[in-house]
Amino acid sequence: MNALLIYPEYPNTFWSYKYALSFIQKKASLPPLGLLTVSSLLPDLWEKKLVDMNVSSLNDEDINWADIVLISSMIVQIKSAKEVIHNVRSKGKFIVAGGPLFTSQYRDFPEVDCFVLNEGEVTIPLFLKDHESGTVKHIYRSTKKPDITKTPIPDWSLLKKECYASMAIQVSRGCPFSCDFCDIIIMNGRIPRYKEPAQVIAELDAIYNSGWRSSVFIVDDNLIGNRKKIKIILFEIAEWMKRHNRPFCLSTEASITVADDLELIDLLKASNFSGVFVGIETPDEKSLKSCGKIQNTGKDLNEKVKFLQRNGLEVKGGFIIGFDTDDKFTFNKMIDFIQSSGIVTAMVGLLHALPKTKLYNRLKKEGRISGKATGNNTDYTLNFVPKINKEILLEGYRNVLSTIYSPKFYYNRIIIYLREYKEFAKGSYMTKSVVFKAFTKAIWLLGISGKGKFYFWKMVIWTLFHKPGLISEAITQSIYGYHYRTVLLGTGDE
Repeated sequence: MNALLIYPEYPNTFWSYKYALSFIQKKASLPPLGLLTVSSLLPDLWEKKLVDMNVSSLNDEDINWADIVLISSMIVQIKSAKEVIHNVRSKGKFIVAGGPLFTSQYRDFPEVDCFVLNEGEVTIPLFLKDHESGTVKHIYRSTKKPDITKTPIPDWSLLKKECYASMAIQVSRGCPFSCDFCDIIIMNGRIPRYKEPAQVIAELDAIYNSGWRSSVFIVDDNLIGNRKKIKIILFEIAEWMKRHNRPFCLSTEASITVADDLELIDLLKASNFSGVFVGIETPDEKSLKSCGKIQNTGKDLNEKVKFLQRNGLEVKGGFIIGFDTDDKFTFNKMIDFIQSSGIVTAMVGLLHALPKTKLYNRLKKEGRISGKATGNNTDYTLNFVPKINKEILLEGYRNVLSTIYSPKFYYNRIIIYLREYKEFAKGSYMTKSVVFKAFTKAIWLLGISGKGKFYFWKMVIWTLFHKPGLISEAITQSIYGYHYRTVLLGTGDE
């Protein structure tokens, strides 16, 4: 049995990093970890091939080779997913689809033969059993939460690793919090489930043995959901890093409560973590309470961010505009907080009501749902009727983005960040030639031809005088800014 695993193309979004990746000659930020894990759940006797359309094209030869085609997709990949399915269907191949897009919207894909939904450790074996007996059903679903200590190591042999900026692993699933807009607890539950420490080390070994020496992103939506368990795992990772001379620079996602635990922060540093994505959402206390983001209330969020920066963790922040409590003052409050905190990568998005979330159910009951979420909350679309005037909301949102990602504000925010940041992690694994090409391209695009070159050189000179050891970090953040401006504002050099 020849199994073709297809990952559809991402559009150019905030997190695609397409324009930044070109500086370091990479095609995609992260590999399709879900499909690599699915491959390991399929029979060993099957021949498998992966086509990640973010790094290579899907051609007729690939499709004709396959006896069965398996597709996984996020909501934001819907356009590419529909095109792929139509193409594969036209060639008469049996299509199996799973992942977040199909779990929430499978009714929109009539050309798919079989849907294997929810968590694959439960539903894939059910599908395989029926496939072997020739009695495949149209849909396989389960609300059962699998024991992920039995999840196999991803099949790294399928991957063209040189095309990616980072590898990825998963340590846990689930989150103990109940933010009303978040679908993580819908998909993965409120009780965090963790892999065994030895299992995590085995996954690191697998990546290490594949020859990889660079960044590894831990994809968990909240790595620290159970602090007791993650501390045990982090201790083992720290020891592994020590034995292997810190071959990977790690990053992840976590709640801001990570800043409340010194022991946890020390373990992150010992494990060679360089950054963490945190859902700040909003500096407005009443908005945090209204959406159930209780873990962020009663805190000086600005100081928490700076505390993490001083401990060697770059904080990337998620922010939301469009809460029912938002008003005309919300936009300037958001700008002021982002700027003063030094969160260089501030992903400010419009609120989306995702299917089955508390927010969606409430808005549907109120008759305020107006469409489907696109999965890209920076595309100026809303799928619900906001309480604040829609035009005021969209204009205020545009103003936030055009302000914080203008060269003047962006480069100044790098300085604010570097004032606090103290580097602990071993970070750069690129060859000298790649570093040189990235540096020279940055100097040309940002410092010579770029319209924001005055602010670029102001930041560079400040760094050389005050934090010369962080000049590489300063240039890296500048390159990210080029991507953000291109995607959000339509220009990389304004």
